[in-house]
Amino acid sequence: MKNTIRVERAIHNITQQQLAEQIGVSRQTINAMESNKYVPSTVLALKIAKLFGKNVEEIFLLEEED
Repeated sequence: MKNTIRVERAIHNITQQQLAEQIGVSRQTINAMESNKYVPSTVLALKIAKLFGKNVEEIFLLEEED
């Protein structure tokens, strides 16, 4: 599953640490999601989407092999 978290962070001018604090996870978790090494839970995906004012489908993109 791909995502646009890094792009959204840049648009909103926030760091991985700031995002992590706002949604209650570690900076390492944000890094792992941006590197496509970690797929977030539904609740976490919803928190991220809400923070950026987007739908989950606009942030997280399902790929053929998923």
